[in-house]
Amino acid sequence: MARAERGARYGRYVGGPDPLAPPLDLSEALEAVSEGVMAGYSPEQSMREFLRGGGRDLTGLDELAGEINRRRRELLEKSRLGGTIDEISELLEKALLAERGQLARDTQMDPLDRTMREMTIENLPDSPAGAVAELSEYDWASTEAQQAYEQIRDLLGREALDARFSGMKQALENATDADRAAVSEMISDLNDLLEKHALGEDTQEDFERFMNKHGDAFPEQPKNVDELIDALAARSAAAQRMLNSMTPEQREELMALSQQAFGSPELSDQLGRLDGLLQTLRPGEDWDGSGDFEGDQGLGMGEGAAVMAELGDLDRLAEQLAQSGSSPLSELDIEAVARHLGRDAAVSVQTLARIEQEMRESGYLSRKPDGDLRLSPAALRKLGRSLLRDAARRLSGRSGARETRASGAAGEQTGASRQWEFGDTASWDVPRTVTNAITRSAAEGRQTDQGIRLLPEDIEVRETEARTQAAVALLVDTSFSMAMEGRWVPMKRTALALHHLISTRFRQDRMHLISFGRIAQSQSIEHLLSLDARYEPGTNLHHALLLAGRFFREHPTMQPVLLIVTDGEPTSHLLPGGEPWFSYPPDPETIRTTVDELDRVSRFGAQTTFFRLGEDPGLSRFLDALARRAGGTVVAPEVDDLGAAVVGRFLHTRRGRPGASDPWNAGGRWAM
Repeated sequence: MARAERGARYGRYVGGPDPLAPPLDLSEALEAVSEGVMAGYSPEQSMREFLRGGGRDLTGLDELAGEINRRRRELLEKSRLGGTIDEISELLEKALLAERGQLARDTQMDPLDRTMREMTIENLPDSPAGAVAELSEYDWASTEAQQAYEQIRDLLGREALDARFSGMKQALENATDADRAAVSEMISDLNDLLEKHALGEDTQEDFERFMNKHGDAFPEQPKNVDELIDALAARSAAAQRMLNSMTPEQREELMALSQQAFGSPELSDQLGRLDGLLQTLRPGEDWDGSGDFEGDQGLGMGEGAAVMAELGDLDRLAEQLAQSGSSPLSELDIEAVARHLGRDAAVSVQTLARIEQEMRESGYLSRKPDGDLRLSPAALRKLGRSLLRDAARRLSGRSGARETRASGAAGEQTGASRQWEFGDTASWDVPRTVTNAITRSAAEGRQTDQGIRLLPEDIEVRETEARTQAAVALLVDTSFSMAMEGRWVPMKRTALALHHLISTRFRQDRMHLISFGRIAQSQSIEHLLSLDARYEPGTNLHHALLLAGRFFREHPTMQPVLLIVTDGEPTSHLLPGGEPWFSYPPDPETIRTTVDELDRVSRFGAQTTFFRLGEDPGLSRFLDALARRAGGTVVAPEVDDLGAAVVGRFLHTRRGRPGASDPWNAGGRWAM
């Protein structure tokens, strides 16, 4: 027996985010939040800005909001209300034209009867509703005309129902009297159920009994009476908003025509009762809104209600997006996003919601006692590692040297080891690496007599430390010009990269971070990253050098390293009483006290580097003079290269090699 061939089709997964996709990468979000924090915003504000803007391959909330507005505008611009009235007018004209033709052709008709009929159809009201009502008792001579007139009544009934029950217009096309009776019975039973619910007398059994009997009329397939009411109220409210959007004349015509539905006012009365119950049960729905329709595409009652329902959904989504700053994205209606904006938009929202949740749960954001969020130590380590890697890439590109993760390579081995990381050039700790592989293989139940397979996670490398410990003072200019000239965030990124390098690769060193504006302050890295740019005139290098000298005195056995980042000449210094004194242009006394303090720091034997930002000739001459006085170096990097410049100079001073191996030449330019 031949075996039937089985085929397989492959396509895009459509159930949400791809289940086979790699784990969510928070690096981009963390970097964006960190950039915002360094620019002076809170982590919460920075997170909201990232979610609003999105990522490299991720649609942000602002773009989604724009899509919502475009979709809303498109609906309003292409549509107009009154389509049902237009369709009835066409059917009425068709009936009257057929009737006139029949009267003209029928030579056997009594002349008086013909005259009376002609008078009736020629003196009909201009209003379609009035004409339809007046013709309700008319005895049609033309079969075609009578069929067209019956189509009017059938259309009115189907439109009235479709405005409240989705799909009724199509379902009742060519309906029989039995079909109409079944619909009438369904609405009556529905009203009875809702009245019992309003009184608190209904049960789940009542609902299930109703659905067993009439469930085909509700494609939403509600699970209980509340879900049923929600679906009906939303559509009924949309139908009411459609009526509110019409002109008074259109509204009056449609209400009058509705009395003719299926040739009886009974349906209209039942639907009016239903609308009243729904308004009582769901007063929070928008029953009073309207829309400004400007297009050429006429909408029937059901179509108009559907458009109004879609507009209502879009408005709710827009409101949810606007409130997303105070509520989590997980509360967004994902199904509505997919329905109106497409699956890709829904996946973007789900991904943004996961990023928001995982950023809060990952430990990258921690909450202060006062309730504010801040970057956690884990976030600072991850960001510092990224910034250090970026600085190493820039160094490698400029100097031709490879990144050396074991920054103490010029030092002694500590006897300790650590897990290998991508890009490591340190020596392997072979015994520990092999031991890790054997232990892993045994845990996995593998036989080792056929050899051992090494995996990256097995590898450990030897750690080294510098032969001489260093006391590193990083002085960063926090005057307002740093923020004005776009140097604020690069300065903070530089401080974090150096902090991470020293805390992870030079653990025996000590780093002291000092900011200087009108006054100088010793800073933790966390506080510096969240420091706001404030307009306080003054660049108090004198005070910063004073604090650096105090730090060097506290570590007399360590090699002092002094790194100074600034974009302006000193314009402030401390008076003998400790108060800051400001003068611009720089006062000779400020220059003198600054130079004197540098001389005192130089006596510690500090290896000094000035990092000059900007092209100010006066600053260039001043820093060159200070560098010559202190036996130091001036480096003038581009602002984006500041981190690489500081890290490169620190590594150079720690290795203690002469200038030939320094990626920075004596003049402060990149060595090409």
